[in-house]
Amino acid sequence: MKHTVVLTGRLMKHILRSPDTLITVAITPIAIMLMFVYVFGGAVKTSMAANINYVNYQLPGILLMAIASGIAYTAYRLFMDVQNGMFLRFNSMPIGRSAMLWSHVLTSLVSNMITVIIILLVALIIGFRSSAGILNWLAVVGILVLYTLALTWVAVIPGITAKSMEGASAFSYPLLFLPFLSSAFVPTATMPFVLRVFAENQPVTSMVNSIRALLSAKPVGNEIWVALAWCAGIIVVAWFFAMRAYKSRI
Repeated sequence: MKHTVVLTGRLMKHILRSPDTLITVAITPIAIMLMFVYVFGGAVKTSMAANINYVNYQLPGILLMAIASGIAYTAYRLFMDVQNGMFLRFNSMPIGRSAMLWSHVLTSLVSNMITVIIILLVALIIGFRSSAGILNWLAVVGILVLYTLALTWVAVIPGITAKSMEGASAFSYPLLFLPFLSSAFVPTATMPFVLRVFAENQPVTSMVNSIRALLSAKPVGNEIWVALAWCAGIIVVAWFFAMRAYKSRI
């Protein structure tokens, strides 16, 4: 744990010395949020419900999109450490082998939570309001943390195995589009049958529905258990293949 903390501090210094990384990750989701609220929001509210607060409705999807964007930098940082020989250098030192990977995972978690806070502040400025209590907010944070960990362990795999910088981060592009194919921006009932079946059975939809219900202080139902099951399953599978790739490469 001591080694993990020290190596995490090393990576966080890189981010703090180059804050444009956080800005770049946050700016695209914020731009999409503003576009949907001020450009498409009127039409969407008319088709759904005239009294809906569309900022509240779309915010969960925006947060998940920001996390998907942020993990591309995790893969990039891993790729650079592998290519620059940092992992081999650390392997020649008395350092816990798991500390090198976990430092990247924790750095991803911290940086993505900072991005989430930035987006929440912007959402508050443009009208986001929540009636959620402290337990609901803790549950929302828990879902976001698990989702970040799940995607981060997915990012570890290309970060270690990629042959180029572009290949290390390209995997994140499909993940950025998953919120568009979910209930993040419009109800799935408005979609064509095939797309609706996909949207209702992919992980983002259950997470969006859970976060939306929690922030509105409404009953969550089974959605939260489906969301947690997706996160746990992705973490276990991605961790297994990430460790295999790590041992094979390093």
